[in-house]
Amino acid sequence: MYHVSIQKPIILTGDRTTGPLHLGHYVGSLKNRVRMQDTHRQFLLLADMQALTDHAHDPEKVRRNVFEIALDYLAIGIDPEKSTICVQSGLPALAELTMLYLNFVTVARLERNPTIKDEIRMRGFGRDIPAGFLCYPVAQAADITAFKATVVPVGEDQAPLIEQTNEIVRRINTQIGRSVLVEAEAVIPRVGRLPGIDGKAKMSKSQGNAILLSAGPQDIRQAVRQMYTDPNHLRASDPGTIEGNVVFTYLDAFDEDEAAIAALKAQYRRGGLGDMAVKQRLEAVLQELLAPIRERRAAYARDLDYVRDVLREGTRTARDVTDATLQDVRAGLRLFQLDQGRRVHQPPELTP
Repeated sequence: MYHVSIQKPIILTGDRTTGPLHLGHYVGSLKNRVRMQDTHRQFLLLADMQALTDHAHDPEKVRRNVFEIALDYLAIGIDPEKSTICVQSGLPALAELTMLYLNFVTVARLERNPTIKDEIRMRGFGRDIPAGFLCYPVAQAADITAFKATVVPVGEDQAPLIEQTNEIVRRINTQIGRSVLVEAEAVIPRVGRLPGIDGKAKMSKSQGNAILLSAGPQDIRQAVRQMYTDPNHLRASDPGTIEGNVVFTYLDAFDEDEAAIAALKAQYRRGGLGDMAVKQRLEAVLQELLAPIRERRAAYARDLDYVRDVLREGTRTARDVTDATLQDVRAGLRLFQLDQGRRVHQPPELTP
């Protein structure tokens, strides 16, 4: 009887290192990452180079948050034995692939990318767009293709980036004359973006409307009490509106007792249920969810040598994978090479 080796599909995901993670990240992607590390070969990229595209004025913030996000990953259950956590700036093949791919993309195409257009408008760049920011889709294409990822979890607003990645894949493969790179599928989570506690925008630390995964009990309590509900629900006896009510949005996302939540919604709609009672239930749910995450995070923070080793080893593994892809592309494009052997790069020095 022959043993058949079944290769797991490759998934690439990660975060820009601009700040610690919050509940929006958890419900949107982190839960799925923990689950998918058992079914996929998963790479988690700490995208510090991409973070510089709009944080070049504060590189210390970008560097510091490499460790902050790594702590969040470990605290929510990412297992370094199952998932490879790596640092983008420690993978020089990504930069070289980006330079190669830029020759197959026009500025007009980059400016038409809906994701980039929205981000430029949101940040108020006007025509003063950092070149690195405009080229973000190409850098992301380099990330995805370097790992030969076939699955990339993204929000719905990020799907155009995967479409552009696949355009680049097809152009490179056409130029080479065979399939060296693989196309990726955008996987959009069932739960969309989690609104901020103010109900006015997506959850974001920079907007002051987020609940961090590391939030303490008092921070959670205060955030829940500030949450936007129904401005017309002045008394408990008044009928209330569920749609747009942030407290119920969060209960739908985090409370696993669907029958109980349905009963609460019915009571709120007909009147007889106060906002404070609903908020107290949500607070209890969030306290229970975040307490063990916070405790594990604190434990890892006391052993940064371990975290550093995880990042160093993960980056070393990722470097082997991404260097191999770069060599395949260079050979396929018949680029001049002085050294036909594999290049050896030292891992970056990681300091908290």
